[in-house]
Amino acid sequence: MSRRTPLLAAALLAFVSTAAAAQVRPLTRPERTDYRETSRYADVTAFLDTVAAASPRIHLTSFGYTFEGRPLPLAIVSTLRDPTPAAVRASGKTVVYLQGNIHAGEVEGKEGLLQILRDVSRGGHAAWLDSLVILVAPIFNADGNERVALNNRPQQHGPLAGMGTRPNAQGLNINRDFTKLETPEARAQAALMNAYDPHVLLDLHTTNGTFHAYHLTYAAPLHPNTDSAVARVTRGEWLPAVARAAKARYGYEFFDYGNVPAPESPWAAAPGAERGWYTFDWRPRFSNHYWGLRNRFGILSETYSYLTFRERIDVQRRFVEEVVDWAARNATRIRGITREADRRDLRGAELATTARLRRGAPATVLMGAVSEERNPYSGEVIFRRRDVVRPERMAMFVDYEAAATERVPNAWLVPDSMGDVADRLRAHGIRVDRAERTSPVLEVFRIDSASTARGELEGHRERRVQGRWEPSTAKLAGTWLRVPADQPLGRLAFALLEPRSDDGFAAWGLLDRWLGAPGTHYPILREQRIPTTGPR
Repeated sequence: MSRRTPLLAAALLAFVSTAAAAQVRPLTRPERTDYRETSRYADVTAFLDTVAAASPRIHLTSFGYTFEGRPLPLAIVSTLRDPTPAAVRASGKTVVYLQGNIHAGEVEGKEGLLQILRDVSRGGHAAWLDSLVILVAPIFNADGNERVALNNRPQQHGPLAGMGTRPNAQGLNINRDFTKLETPEARAQAALMNAYDPHVLLDLHTTNGTFHAYHLTYAAPLHPNTDSAVARVTRGEWLPAVARAAKARYGYEFFDYGNVPAPESPWAAAPGAERGWYTFDWRPRFSNHYWGLRNRFGILSETYSYLTFRERIDVQRRFVEEVVDWAARNATRIRGITREADRRDLRGAELATTARLRRGAPATVLMGAVSEERNPYSGEVIFRRRDVVRPERMAMFVDYEAAATERVPNAWLVPDSMGDVADRLRAHGIRVDRAERTSPVLEVFRIDSASTARGELEGHRERRVQGRWEPSTAKLAGTWLRVPADQPLGRLAFALLEPRSDDGFAAWGLLDRWLGAPGTHYPILREQRIPTTGPR
């Protein structure tokens, strides 16, 4: 053997290693740090610049600003040469929105979305773009992302060098703000929906709580007023198909989001509740329920907090890929369902003003276990999922039904002096017209009682108003605004404007200065109801 042979072999090995490394560049911050650290805002924007420069199919823009003024980056993945909002809407393709990092301690969605964009920049997932336009917002709570600390998300297994915060820079939880729109981030997301009109939206989270055996849990829109076809397809077809595919391809266990009221998860449900698998709140202050009331397929994912950070990134990425694969195969059907939901005339239909859990048939839930470890940098206890599966039959509480209803009117009438109400409605994209000079037949809501919560939530003391709508012979005086119920966002308008709605403007205390004592009237009027029952 020649003396030069080892040198040539070493050089060849170095070349191959360099070439292999180049194939995966750019690296995310977790990949560069052996998954100790999560990406900062600058890491994300630099990564996006790199993948966009490498692919004509990735276009970069922004869709708003955070409370501290950071632009919210948006990557548009498509075959369109100039993917403006108008061009996206006119493309005839199904639009899918992928959102990470609304809670900036739940960071694997952010990292998984960056990896997917890297795959696209290298020619991956090309079949998606035959039928889809994909919008990627990897770092939605960008301000919270920069507030990294070792003690955020205690007991979560990494990133060990710390992660961001749940609230934004205002101290508000963006995922409680989708109805009241008090954060610039939630307003930006509503504006994005109005501009691009996505048909499918994913919100990527991480869950702690019950020690179960699932790698990821998910939820469809749970509000009872969600269009029945949207709810049925998401819950009955789409998400079960994703779970089967993930099990077959990767061995991952996916299931309906839930917790068990048991000693290992004391916060999961009220003390004394029947042992069962309980989902979360139904109200549209949460992203996927809000999207459902907009007649869109809103999907929540929750990776398991006690998987390692590296495992969570992979699980979240695979979930997104399976969801988008299904969307690509069913793109035409998805658009048809949302189009029909937008066309439904709800006037005269009975819709829920509040909801209660529905007890479902028992099902097998995979319970699990964790082991305790120590974060080497903070010394604090963290949990790690053990490969333990304990099947248990229990009642399922993963769906809601109406607890109280109200009939949808022709329209709601808002005094022009209530400019804040009109501003929020328009920010949602709800149509608001000037009321005609001719006075319609009116209804007024007589307030019988009102209660206010003792504690604050998101800076508000929630209110509950009780009473009844009554015919009125009064005539409109002054200037009024009319919010028609027969519009695509009629379900959302109902949730925001009805006085007994459990997540409306009245419930958040936004109408307090206009509300009077019991025996007085709610300040928003209605055009009298019509006798026919509209479709759901």
